Amino acid sequence: MIDFSRELKVLPCLVLFQAFIFSGSSQGIRGLVTSEEGEPLAYATVFARNLNDGIPTNQEGRFEWKLPPGNYDIIVQHLGYQSSLQTVEVKDSWVELDVRLEMQTFALQEVEVQGDQEDPALTVMRKAIAKAKFHRLQVQEYSMMVYIKGTGELTNAPFFLKKKLKEEGVGLNEAYTSESVSKIHFKQPDEITETVISIRSTGEDNQTSPAPYIGASFYDEQINGLVSPLSRSAFVYYRFRLAGNFFDNGVLVNKIRVIPRSKGEKVFDGYIYIVEDLWAIHSLNLKTSLMGFDIGVTQQYAPVEENIWMPLTHTYTFGGTFFGFAGEYQYLASTRDYQITLNPDLLVDTKILDEKVEEIPDHLPELTKNADPIEQLAAADQMSRKDFRKMVNAYEKESLKEREQAEVISERNYTVDSMARKRDLVYWVSIRPVQLTAKEIQGYRRDDSLAVVAAARESDVDSIAQKAKRKFQPFDFLTGGDYSFGNGRSAGFHSNWTNMSFNTVEGFKIGFSGYYRVEKNTKMADSVTNHLRSWNFRPAFRYGFASRKPYGMLHLRRSVTKGRPGYSWGIEGGKYIYQFNGEIPINEQVNALYSLFFRQNYMKLYEKTFTRLYLAHRITDAFTYRVNFRFEDRVHLKNNSDYSFYNKPERMYGSNRPFNPEAVNEAFTNNEAVLVSGSIEWRPGLKYRIRNGRKFPLMETAPLVKFNYNKNFSGAGKFDHLEVGVEHALNFGVSGKLDVNVQTGTFLNSSQVYFMDFKHFGGNRTIFSNMGAASNFRFLDYYQYSTAGPYFSSILHYQFRKFLFTQLPVLRFSGIRENLFFNYLKTENAPHYWELGYSLDNLYRIFRVEIGAGFENGNYKRGGIRFGIATFIQVNVGE
Repeated sequence: MIDFSRELKVLPCLVLFQAFIFSGSSQGIRGLVTSEEGEPLAYATVFARNLNDGIPTNQEGRFEWKLPPGNYDIIVQHLGYQSSLQTVEVKDSWVELDVRLEMQTFALQEVEVQGDQEDPALTVMRKAIAKAKFHRLQVQEYSMMVYIKGTGELTNAPFFLKKKLKEEGVGLNEAYTSESVSKIHFKQPDEITETVISIRSTGEDNQTSPAPYIGASFYDEQINGLVSPLSRSAFVYYRFRLAGNFFDNGVLVNKIRVIPRSKGEKVFDGYIYIVEDLWAIHSLNLKTSLMGFDIGVTQQYAPVEENIWMPLTHTYTFGGTFFGFAGEYQYLASTRDYQITLNPDLLVDTKILDEKVEEIPDHLPELTKNADPIEQLAAADQMSRKDFRKMVNAYEKESLKEREQAEVISERNYTVDSMARKRDLVYWVSIRPVQLTAKEIQGYRRDDSLAVVAAARESDVDSIAQKAKRKFQPFDFLTGGDYSFGNGRSAGFHSNWTNMSFNTVEGFKIGFSGYYRVEKNTKMADSVTNHLRSWNFRPAFRYGFASRKPYGMLHLRRSVTKGRPGYSWGIEGGKYIYQFNGEIPINEQVNALYSLFFRQNYMKLYEKTFTRLYLAHRITDAFTYRVNFRFEDRVHLKNNSDYSFYNKPERMYGSNRPFNPEAVNEAFTNNEAVLVSGSIEWRPGLKYRIRNGRKFPLMETAPLVKFNYNKNFSGAGKFDHLEVGVEHALNFGVSGKLDVNVQTGTFLNSSQVYFMDFKHFGGNRTIFSNMGAASNFRFLDYYQYSTAGPYFSSILHYQFRKFLFTQLPVLRFSGIRENLFFNYLKTENAPHYWELGYSLDNLYRIFRVEIGAGFENGNYKRGGIRFGIATFIQVNVGE
């Protein structure tokens, strides 16, 4: 056995030794920034005016900046404090620079508005909003170095898990830190190239990229779905109050209180500082909430070029509780070494006039839509805020028309230097702009110790491939397991515990499914796109102890993808049991629960001996088609079990034949079918993002239009079934979201349609609501409205930001949402059916509770309560 105790004792000494060697051969400035009371000021900005560069202090207010010999004008600033300017001379050693900042003295502490006067903040914000897009577009491209540090702590956990967490190496109130240094290049309109130079973290998969943190701009309309105080619609969501103004580095700065009209998610609360006349952001300190978690953002800007203010320091804080767990996380992003290229079209200095409080001179030229907006901006030395914004909007619109890929919203290129994870401690001491705190150093020592032990454990294994192989465990056939044999070959079990259940046809039932896969994955000529080819073999088996009948099938699939486009074809066949509605309206376990405890057998089954050939081809993300050919021998089944825990005589199991007024006896006779079906899925106007040369679709940007055709060629069961559907989610800013699912169709040439070929609708008779906001009806019988004629159905679901109970800020801050749903169904032989309901969503960030009722021709049919998973949670079920 290897003894690591000596190595672990030597490690801290080695760190101090290396730091000592480095410090002895460097020079610069270092020190402590505090308030008048001596309190350290975390993340204050230390800015060298003659370099247009700066660094932040750490959480303890300390800084250390390596600089070449020379004279420097050092400005130290922190929100709420007066800036301090000191000239220092750096020679061949460190200059100790401790700075004590005084509280900011505002020229205006409080505005008293009388009569028809309005708060001066409104003029400041109207001008800042008018110029927001200009500030976003005036820098055509820039590059910078970004240091990001994320530090998190788990502050509490359920008592029964604390011991287990400690065994796993997770301690309470201990720092877990990751760091990275990247070079980022931005180009309009939204193209970011990021090269990660170094990474130091506790794991290979940590999200160390700073792009999500520094890429979001408060000059945009929204920041990750939240309304910016500089949005065109800001006055709808915020009130503004002038909290004071002060001079900083020769410019007048307005401190604006940002007050949400309705507190809660999707809006900010705090302060934004605006530079007078330039109407650019000087700094900001805002907070918000998401799903009950508190989020804070602080940004400090500096003039990196004349009249060009860019953020130097970003600080993001996250905190909250979740089912007994509590924690807090803080991200610091420090940007420096800006290299800026200005947009030559926007080198204008137009004075903005607020027409609401300022008189517009008569001599100003009249603006026209047909003239070049840039020429009009350049010709006018002053302009009303509305006209200025119109001209900038017109310029942006013309610029976007010239783009080659107008459907691409954003482009990201991300690479990691081969040495990124191999940098030594000397390198990190030299590159890190923020000193680590004692807690973070202690956390790194812990993580480095664990890494040494983990590496030693791996060294005892013959090879990495051998290490990757999973050994068979006795319960894998129930819980699932994957086993790799190398060279792209693998096999495994699916989660077969879900295949154990009860139904009245089979009685208690067991099931099994597994897979064998052969896969080959290679890079294409662009070195980015993956060319993936695979063969998949999936056997499935089930046995019912009451019916005493085994069923089995085998599925063979060939899949080929080249990036996003791809195709798959396959064949499957066997003898198996299926629900009449092939979209599986009721889960097996839910049906077993209702059967055993309430003596209600909602699931209706039939037997099918079949062969299916299919082809699915995704030509683009916006267009996919599918073709199926099936031969089926379908047999009606009867109940074979009357077992239930609920044995009161007033309740009897129903027949396995679904009740449907439209289906005559012939619809349930045994039959054979030869079916051909085809479908098309189309997303018109789909937008994309690009990452490392690969296009990824943004599905929510376009509706999904479906065309389905199904034809039966066999005997008396001939028919043609045509259907068109549209699904879409419409976002109305932060106010709400509307989910729509509409279908219409009909049967042609249908002298006889068997019940399994009817059009079935997503019903529900249990207290459990299905996944998805607009996926199914809430109170509809599973098969009563199934039809072989024309039909129309619509499911509408609207989520409010603020409605009834969410008028209370405490509920909005907790992440709770209120929804209304209205569902409608009409078939040729059935009455008008509609549902109306209300739900509380995101309860405890996981659950949804619905209440509503269903009506036939305006008469109450049934209603009740439904429990489900929060609508924001999307679960993709697959192999």
